[in-house]
Amino acid sequence: MANKTIKALLSNGINSAIQWDGEINKYYNRKIAEGKAKGIVLNAVKNKIVHRAFAVIKRQTPYVKLTY
Repeated sequence: MANKTIKALLSNGINSAIQWDGEINKYYNRKIAEGKAKGIVLNAVKNKIVHRAFAVIKRQTPYVKLTY
C-alpha cells in the first residue's frame, strides 16, 4: 500500500542519520540496548525524521539542532 520509492529513500536516509546525527544515533543505540528489535527501532527513527520534516514545513523555519 505504501509508495515503495519514498519508503526506500526514507530507509536510506535513516541509515545515514543513524551514522551522522548524534541525537538519532544515541536514540537508536539506547533502544537497541533496551532489547528492542532492530526493525521496530528503525520504524521509530523513521517516525522521528518524518515528524521533524513536517514540523519544519509547518513552522516555515529551518531545523534547529538542540544542544544539551
